[in-house]
Amino acid sequence: MDLSSSCWRLRCWGTREPVFLTGVSVPPDCPVYSETLIKLSVYGVSDGHQQTSNILGSSSFSVTDLLQSKDQQLSLSLRTADDSDTVGTVVVSRIKMGEIEDGEVDHFTTDMHQKCTLVYESSHGSVNDKDNGPIMNAVFKNAVCKVYRFQTVDSKWMLVREQMAECTLSFSIPKQLIALYIQEDTCRIQELKDLGELSPHWDNLRKDVISRYDQIIKEYQDTLAELEKHTGPSFKPSCSKAQKYLEFVPINLHTQRMRVTCPRKTDSFYDVVTVGAPAAHSQGFKNGGLQKLLSKYESEKKSHSTAYQCIYYPPEQTAKAREILCVVSQLQPHISALADQLLQTAQQSPIQPLRDVLKSLEEKTKQFVHALKDELVKSALLALHAARPGYVSKSQGSARSSPDPHPSAAPKPHSVCNNLDDSQTPQRESQASPVRSDSIPHHKEYDEEEWDRVWVSVAKSLNCVIALVDKLQEQDNNNQESAPAHTLADVITSHSPDPPMTTAVWPDQLGVLVQSLKECVAEVAERARRSVSFVLLQEAACSTAQGLQLQQRRDAVFSQALAALACGFVMRLYAGLEDKDFLRQLHAVGLVAQFESLLSTYSEEIGMLEDMEVGISDLHRVTFRITEAASEEAVSLQPSVSGRRDHYTVEVPLPHHAFQALPDELRQGKPLRVLPVLFNVGINEQQTIAERFGDISLQERINQKNFEILEGYYKSLTSTVPSECLPRFQTQTDIKELLDTLGQNVVTKKRKNVEILWLAGMICRRMNGIRFTSCKSAKDRTSMSVTLEQCSLLRDEHLLNKDYFVRALDCMRREGCRIENVQKNIKCRKYAFNMLQLMAFPKYYRPPEGTYGKVDS
Repeated sequence: MDLSSSCWRLRCWGTREPVFLTGVSVPPDCPVYSETLIKLSVYGVSDGHQQTSNILGSSSFSVTDLLQSKDQQLSLSLRTADDSDTVGTVVVSRIKMGEIEDGEVDHFTTDMHQKCTLVYESSHGSVNDKDNGPIMNAVFKNAVCKVYRFQTVDSKWMLVREQMAECTLSFSIPKQLIALYIQEDTCRIQELKDLGELSPHWDNLRKDVISRYDQIIKEYQDTLAELEKHTGPSFKPSCSKAQKYLEFVPINLHTQRMRVTCPRKTDSFYDVVTVGAPAAHSQGFKNGGLQKLLSKYESEKKSHSTAYQCIYYPPEQTAKAREILCVVSQLQPHISALADQLLQTAQQSPIQPLRDVLKSLEEKTKQFVHALKDELVKSALLALHAARPGYVSKSQGSARSSPDPHPSAAPKPHSVCNNLDDSQTPQRESQASPVRSDSIPHHKEYDEEEWDRVWVSVAKSLNCVIALVDKLQEQDNNNQESAPAHTLADVITSHSPDPPMTTAVWPDQLGVLVQSLKECVAEVAERARRSVSFVLLQEAACSTAQGLQLQQRRDAVFSQALAALACGFVMRLYAGLEDKDFLRQLHAVGLVAQFESLLSTYSEEIGMLEDMEVGISDLHRVTFRITEAASEEAVSLQPSVSGRRDHYTVEVPLPHHAFQALPDELRQGKPLRVLPVLFNVGINEQQTIAERFGDISLQERINQKNFEILEGYYKSLTSTVPSECLPRFQTQTDIKELLDTLGQNVVTKKRKNVEILWLAGMICRRMNGIRFTSCKSAKDRTSMSVTLEQCSLLRDEHLLNKDYFVRALDCMRREGCRIENVQKNIKCRKYAFNMLQLMAFPKYYRPPEGTYGKVDS
């Protein structure tokens, strides 16, 4: 039952004859009985800024009075405090949320729609169980809800429910990321130490780089300690955006859902995540943002590499080095575990499970070998050799002694062990022994072919394992009819045309081969790890002090962007758990995450946009995976992050019943891609200056680049998922047609072309994507955009009467969730605009009179 048990907030500005609607839901922990008395008091606010007010009148009624009245509606007189005079009338109705019947139009609402259409507001978020179940409540907190009634073109009524919530991921994701940064940089220090003995020049550079990493680790540890102390709301208010210890936390991150209920129709809902532009506010924008700073950094690195006697590696090669380091760290233990599993399976199981394990082992080993065939590893090994103490160059070496003119040839990758008795089992060659710090010769010319022989030995060892299992398979096939369920031990001792391997011999042979493979992989992994660590040492050594700050800036911006993305992914996943078509799209081709930005390309906001561009682009390095939660407790439903800077995985746990209902691909842990795209159109007075006197090329380049990415995703989507699997919309415009129109707008020279944002948002929703809206603080311009999109959806998809479009827009901006967001951020119910600024805004981005003013934002 939706009745008030506490204070009702009634607001109507700029009139002596106020008419308004409002409501409050009774929270679950506040029981209401038939004999409960409810008192209504109306106050006149004399100073909105100071919130000073005086009582105008009051009235009381019991729950029984309301329930027994005609149509469950009471008309009450407001009496002064001394009961000497009547000052107005209050009509009280019982509203059944979500149960609108055809033709249900009470006369009160009919009289009032000219003024305001807000009928309900609550800070409990308990009206609709669909939006506030245990799963949602584990991640989304402190919901604020507003409900409106709007008239459609056919004179019916729709109920529109807005709900805005904070997200626990605002802080949990950054804290996890900082811990991972610390762990990665600690490992990097150890990798540098493991390079072994270096010449004095390189050893001094290594000490300097290690000192820099120690500094980063110390700062990150201090930041993490401060974040662990944080208590209070689950969001960072806009007024705290420049606080140093909060630089990893996204600004004003909130989710917003609009649910629409129409007579005899299924509810529709529309989600958006609002967040301040991911940017390093604490570091400032005097020298620009990441995009500009990274470009400058790369050009400076070339000159510094010469000064420090380093090899210059372009960004794609250092990225490749990090990728190789990641592959080695992931695949080596995986290969070792599979090799052990192969031995265990051979002892216990029939032949087929053995072949399954072998197939996995072969696949992972091939990935390992393929990654290390890169020329970067080979050249880096040579460079590392040259950095050893007492290195003799090739020209010097040839003057002292001539090298062997006939170096041993490297074994072919596809060599096969044809005979597998003890005497012919391949033994570990000298170059395949585990590497130690002094195993690479320092005082003779480096054999450039040695690396080829080493990594090819991995393929050779794998082929020997395969050949042995093939022989076992052959014997199994010859004896399948007589002993279909025998184990490997039985098969090997059974009759065969060839001399069978005995039970005593075959485990030893397989064990030797598997051990040889593991040792080869370990040796190759160690050499590769050292080589690429030396590449990264050179990159760090020729970096200036700005390089350290640049990494910290990128870490902070990425942290903000990832927290927002994880929030949006979780919200979209929860909403689509019962949508088989959506789940199919999720595992087949992934989702698009469309970031809408309203930043200008002038002054500091250029730097913010440059930060945001890099932060959003870095989200390409993220995949998601769905897991089964250990329990249904809120702590078990919190997403977690793992990985290192070149790739992160966000695991999203679901309760048992929800997880078991997922498609096999998702339950098996398939990595899920999210493709981020960014579109920016500045709308404020600073953008006017940029368009007339400045430079908007950054905005044009971003929009063009991301349009091409979005177009590529569309092609992938349509070639993978049938169009019937995508959402249905009232407006029949085809996605391809919308894309074509977006492409035309992107290249059109038009000032403040907000149609780019509208089209990108429509395309995103039609492709089941995740919508984000941002400005500097996600408070003012963002509020204008979100409310405009909501009213546009009501008009286009739910037949909102066009005569009520502006009224609905003003109502949402004056009384809806977005003004509550402003209040949460700056403790004042005013958008941070002035009249001069608004004159430069596009028409539908201007708030109603009385809702804006000069405030500290």
